[in-house]
Amino acid sequence: MLQGLVYAVISAACFGSMAILIKFGYMAGMEGAVMMQMRFTVAVILLLFYLLAKSPRTLRISMRDLGKCAFLGLVVYWMQTTCFVSALETIPASTAALVLYGHPMAVTLLASLFLRMRINRVVILSLILVMAGCCLVFYDAFLRDVDGTGLTYALGAMATFSIYLILVQVLLRGIRPLTATFYVMAFAAVSFTLSGDIQAWWNMDMEQAGISLALGLFPGLVAVTFLYTSIERIGSAYACIFSSVEPIITLLAAAVFLSEPVVQLQIWGAALIILGIIAPNLRLRKPATTN
Repeated sequence: MLQGLVYAVISAACFGSMAILIKFGYMAGMEGAVMMQMRFTVAVILLLFYLLAKSPRTLRISMRDLGKCAFLGLVVYWMQTTCFVSALETIPASTAALVLYGHPMAVTLLASLFLRMRINRVVILSLILVMAGCCLVFYDAFLRDVDGTGLTYALGAMATFSIYLILVQVLLRGIRPLTATFYVMAFAAVSFTLSGDIQAWWNMDMEQAGISLALGLFPGLVAVTFLYTSIERIGSAYACIFSSVEPIITLLAAAVFLSEPVVQLQIWGAALIILGIIAPNLRLRKPATTN
């Protein structure tokens, strides 16, 4: 049990590192599209070696399922990531990450409308907590005169990511998770290479190369690998609970590595958002099993 929980926290920490690494990339003179080009391409290469070593059969996929992955990677994932990276260009990493983490509320509402999800009292409590947390985050953002365009991009990232999660549930049903992850990321790599700069591969300096490797390794390969390892060991419910530390890790990392100010309102907002994410899972007493 303990080992699986540690894996979930490591996965969340790696996903939470993306905002910080993007900030470092901007300071190193990299463009947003180029950073995502590097992130997805490096991650796909590393994941390819991992899958070939573990089980080459995982790479098998039908043309129909490949088309679904192409749509998610080329269109939806590209839109969501572009909005998030554009937000980080003008607003603090902690604010962007916390705005993005308003997606549980949006996903729940979309699921109730299109997937006939039943909203009970626990879900309503979760939504209230998340909404209150987002209000505190936005209130602090306006107090700090955060760029309005950056906030708009952050909201766009949250909305697009919410739609992406619904589409994943609908379109990728029946596809092995690692197979879908590989092909969606592969098509995302293609889309960002087309919108980025192919010449960036041989024009990078050592600092930019290190940031590119870190983007592909941590919020790419390591985050996904540890997430699925955690789910395999303790079930998706418990993995989800402990993965919800991601925005808190981003907030703390932004304060430590980027010297971004963290005020009390932001801390309370983060706490409420985390409570809203955890609340629906507290009813689960036993780890779920996965196939």
